[in-house]
Amino acid sequence: MTYLISEVAKKLGITIHTLRYYDKEGLLPFVERSQKGVRKFKDSDIEAIKIIQCLKVTGMPIKEIKEFIGWSIEGDSTLQKRYTMFLERKAAAKAQLEELNKTMEVILYKCEYFERAVEAGTEEIYKNKKLISFN
Repeated sequence: MTYLISEVAKKLGITIHTLRYYDKEGLLPFVERSQKGVRKFKDSDIEAIKIIQCLKVTGMPIKEIKEFIGWSIEGDSTLQKRYTMFLERKAAAKAQLEELNKTMEVILYKCEYFERAVEAGTEEIYKNKKLISFN
């Protein structure tokens, strides 16, 4: 079964523009085209795009994603390179999670802070406590 670009965009929750950008950047060399140049996406193409999206979320530059796509096309001779790359992405994602967890702690604290201040109608309830307000 093949899908049109609009169907793939809808399935993945991204824009047609994003898919065209990926194609323009050389990230979709595996996508076939009709004689009229219409992209024909297969299920395996959609799975590959999910990997591209995953790598982007970890902050991987397009240039490196393109290199990974090339390695994938090369096949088994690049298994170690791809494995190493995913170990690096794992470390990057772990660092992002740790940073987000620290951020969430601050956000939760500030939510509680403001909830209590709103209930009291003032921040004066914190006046004698050593808290960072930043209002």
